[in-house]
Amino acid sequence: MTDSTRTPTSEHHGKAVALAVAAAVGGFLFGFDSSVINGAVDAIEGQFDLAATVTGLVVAVALLGCAAGAWLGGRLADRWGRTRVMLLGAVLFFVSSVGSALAFAAWDLAVWRVVGGVGIGIASVIAPAYIAEIAPAAVRGMLGSLQQLAITLGIFAALLSDQLLATSAGGASQELWLGWEAWRWMFLVAVVPAGVYGLLALRIPESPRFLVAQGRTDEAVEVLTGVLGSSQEAQGRVTEIERTIASDAKVAERASLRGPRLGLQPIVWVGILLSVFQQFVGINVIFYYSTTLWQAVGFEESQSFLVSTITAVTNVVVTLVAIALVDRVGRRPILLVGSAGMALSLGLMALAFTQGTTSGGDISLPAAWGTTALVAANAFVVFFGASWGPLVWVLLGEMFPNRIRAAALGVAAAAQWIANFLITVSFPPLLDAFGATIPYLMYAVFAALSFVFVLVRVPETKGMQLEDMQGATHGR
Repeated sequence: MTDSTRTPTSEHHGKAVALAVAAAVGGFLFGFDSSVINGAVDAIEGQFDLAATVTGLVVAVALLGCAAGAWLGGRLADRWGRTRVMLLGAVLFFVSSVGSALAFAAWDLAVWRVVGGVGIGIASVIAPAYIAEIAPAAVRGMLGSLQQLAITLGIFAALLSDQLLATSAGGASQELWLGWEAWRWMFLVAVVPAGVYGLLALRIPESPRFLVAQGRTDEAVEVLTGVLGSSQEAQGRVTEIERTIASDAKVAERASLRGPRLGLQPIVWVGILLSVFQQFVGINVIFYYSTTLWQAVGFEESQSFLVSTITAVTNVVVTLVAIALVDRVGRRPILLVGSAGMALSLGLMALAFTQGTTSGGDISLPAAWGTTALVAANAFVVFFGASWGPLVWVLLGEMFPNRIRAAALGVAAAAQWIANFLITVSFPPLLDAFGATIPYLMYAVFAALSFVFVLVRVPETKGMQLEDMQGATHGR
């Protein structure tokens, strides 16, 4: 008897997992795009004879495109639907990959990077929104965490493909196939995941909440029946969605992001600050500028790929830990542990670099402090990857009221990309001006502040239906 009642649930949860995985391919594009440029930077700089500042701009400009795409994607999702906007993101990223491979100048490459950034920004908004809206409440945290898992896998795939292509050609600037340098193939490889994402967007069903908002309730019932296993339960959920949409429509301010706190609703500010803290703890410094740290603790430059790959694999593994715990432990406890762990590990890194010496622009650490810094850096990745990495996406996908979910998620994700850009471009000048101690101390302070922010402002959403989120967001 027990088995017969359990089987349909697992069967239909399996369908929800399949739909969530399909949507999370956008996260894979996100991770792939953020790392694929790393293997090509030196070759591009040499090919187009660029100054270091121009190279940095070409690398970072995609993040501004991502911010624009996130802001735009949230609004288009409410007009066109989630799956159509997914398709748009896939097309933009596909076109960007081809254009970047064919680039003939730095400005040309920068334009295509911005186009790809818009596509990635769109994907970064739509995936968590769609997953939250399609997932049963009991497994929504786990499925929402798939976005971050896909991002980490995308980072790893980009690092691996860059290394394989560069090794095959004898260097990223060397010709590989068809007279093209290896760095061009690094960009072109991205058409594969972009094509897969586009095909999946054409095949998966539309979000039930968008269908209800469009008056297509029969289709919404059909979609929810597929993931819940009961047409009666699905009809009940659709009725709840209709009720919340009708309730929001009666009060204009609830259907808008506008509110009393500096022009926005308080819950929108919570989403923005979650996004900003996720970036201001400096995680992308570890991924974008890790070579400086690894060389400071004694690694040769040639070993940097191996160390970066180990870090990427660690990030994947600890994300799996978060997936296993999020629906059991809850969102807030995991975030609080993550904030505390990040603050301590970043503080230890800052302390270690007070013992460093600089020679010819290179930082070196005594053996004991070098080991301390290396352990602390990896501990930071573990704490981030098991908490703030995946759980911010979970919360952004689920904590907003139905009526403003896509638009609010777009604003929060845009803030995340802008924060990412600020951290990315500020680290080199901070490093030059103050050494490594001040930047890492600054990130440690932000990690400590994130602990206080979660404690005071972030609601617990474990096990709640999305239709009940209005009460949760006003309850804290």
